Amino acid sequence: MHRRPPRTRLIATALAATLACAAAATATAGYAAAAGCRVAYTVGSQWSGGFSGNVNVTNLGDPLSGWTLRWSFTAGQSVTQAWNATVTQSGSAVTAVNAGWNGSLATNGSTSFGFNGSWNNSTNPVPASFTLNGVTCTGGVGPTTSPTVAPTTSTPTVAPTTRPPGSTPPERTIRVYWLKPTDVAYDQRYPDGIANVMREAQRYYRQELGRTFTLNNPVVEVVDGDHPRSWYENTPNGNECYWWVVFNMQQELMRKLNLRAPDSRWVNVGEISAEASCSGGGGGGGWVILSGHDADGAAGIGGNMNRWYGGMVHELGHAFGLPDSTSTDGTPMSASFYNYPNTHFSQAQKNGILNGPYGAFLS
Repeated sequence: MHRRPPRTRLIATALAATLACAAAATATAGYAAAAGCRVAYTVGSQWSGGFSGNVNVTNLGDPLSGWTLRWSFTAGQSVTQAWNATVTQSGSAVTAVNAGWNGSLATNGSTSFGFNGSWNNSTNPVPASFTLNGVTCTGGVGPTTSPTVAPTTSTPTVAPTTRPPGSTPPERTIRVYWLKPTDVAYDQRYPDGIANVMREAQRYYRQELGRTFTLNNPVVEVVDGDHPRSWYENTPNGNECYWWVVFNMQQELMRKLNLRAPDSRWVNVGEISAEASCSGGGGGGGWVILSGHDADGAAGIGGNMNRWYGGMVHELGHAFGLPDSTSTDGTPMSASFYNYPNTHFSQAQKNGILNGPYGAFLS
C-alpha cells in the first residue's frame, strides 16, 4: 500500500469516498511525478510440467533505489525457484522484489532475473500486464497527476457486521483496519505486522517532529469483508483499475464503521488482502488506503521491513496533508523513503504537518 515514491500514483488531496446514499465523490489531481517502465518476459525453455522464464525490467521514470515487479499468471503457472530476485506467489499473483545488489535502477536502467516454474502442459501464456512499484508498465511514461475518478454511487447504509471491540475509539487517534475478504483465511501475522509498522511510524514521527500520533487500542481492527477477494479486485470503482481495490475497501469501511472522508474525528488507515496486477494505493485527506502487497509486506512476506516502514511514513505524510516532493531529496515524501530510516522530513514538511488539518492530532 504502493508504499510509493513520487513516481507512483499517489493522491495528496481527499480520497474519493461515498458519504451518504445520494452522495458521489471524486478524487482531485495529486502530486505524482511522471513514471514509466518496460518489461520483456520470455519463456527460455519448456519441458513436461516445467519451464524457465526470463524477465527484463527497464525503469523509464525517476531513479529507483528498490523495486517490486508484479504480474498475474492466467493458466495456473507457478514459480518454483528464482534467481537475481526474491519471487513469491499467492494464487495467481506473483511478486518479485530486487536482490540486495540490483535494487538501484537509474532512469532508462535495466535489470534481469529468472525463474523456474510449473505449467499445465497445455498452455503457457505470457502475463498480460506488469506493474513496477505500483505503476503499470506500458513502455512509455505516464501522466504527472492522478486521474480524475468518475463519480460513484453509494451503497445504502446497512447495519454493520463488524465493529471494533470495546467502545468507540477516542477522537484524534489513528484507527487502523485490516479488511479480510471472505475467501482469505485469518492470519495473525497481518494484524500483528501492520500494528508493528504503525508503531514504528509513530516512533519516527516522534523522532522527527518532537510530537507523534496516538494509536487506537487495539492498534488494528480486523474487519470481515462482505465479498471474496476477486470482487474487490474486479468491481470497477473509478475510471482505472489502479484504485478499484482500495476504493472498494474504503467505502465498505465507511459504511460499516460510520467513517467519513475526510474524517475530523480520526485519521484512518485501511489495508486489504486483495490485489490485482494493476492495483495501487495512496494517502490524503486523513486517509491511507493500501492494497495487498502492503499488507503482505507488513506481515513479513514482502522483503526488507524498512521499505514498509518508510512507505507508511510516506503515506501518513499525505494523510496529514503533505504533497510528494518534486525530486528525490532525502525526505520521506520522495523516493528517499526507500532509504528508511536514513531519511528525514524537511523543516517545511514539519511545519506543513504541524500546521495542517491534522496537526492537532499530534502531541
